[in-house]
Amino acid sequence: MNRTARLYWLVEELRAAAPRALTVAVLAARCEVSTRTVQRDLQVLMDTGVPVRTTTGRGGGWSIDPAMTLPPIRFTADEAAALTVALATAGATTPYSGAARTAAQKIAASMTGAAAAAARDLAARIVTLPSSDDSAVRGAVERALSAHTVLRLSYIDAAGRRSARVVEPAGLLTADGRWYLIAWCRTRQAGRGFRLDRITAAVPGAERARTRDLATLLRGSAAADTVRPTALGPLLPTP
Repeated sequence: MNRTARLYWLVEELRAAAPRALTVAVLAARCEVSTRTVQRDLQVLMDTGVPVRTTTGRGGGWSIDPAMTLPPIRFTADEAAALTVALATAGATTPYSGAARTAAQKIAASMTGAAAAAARDLAARIVTLPSSDDSAVRGAVERALSAHTVLRLSYIDAAGRRSARVVEPAGLLTADGRWYLIAWCRTRQAGRGFRLDRITAAVPGAERARTRDLATLLRGSAAADTVRPTALGPLLPTP
């Protein structure tokens, strides 16, 4: 059993036993590897964000929170290839790209057989040109969007003019490989789009932002005809 398959197997063994804990010795015996190997693999799972935990003392061992993990997902080779391409496009300047990388590690650990082979083969044949990465700005935008808080921006527009803005984030727009923060601009008292690579500084505040309708903010703009990506359909609430 290779390491990827073993990581997947460990997650499923812990899920099956939950909420009961399993010792490293028991897991090693079942997998027919050394306790040192199992210990190292469990640490890898923990480092990549899989909700495994260890407890000491009598009855202790390793366990997993089943409510925080997905059941087994069987990918086809085509689905694995599609995921590989989608993750490859989550470059350094893409919002939530850090979370996308940890998600990729978890997905890779769950793939076996033809799906794993297809993902590895395609991943070896995808390259990209380096891009600048202002992770501080991107992280601030991500936090403000997730926490629904007001954001202070330093921005350079298309004409090279610099300005300071206080905005209430409403959502993200992607077009032609660019990402835009759509927000209510308190400075201009109107809806505005801010290209992420033109934001030179961003500081999320503690103040709660008012809920703004994305379609309303885009109305009358060049992006008024935007549509939601069809791939996101399963994630949206049923009307």
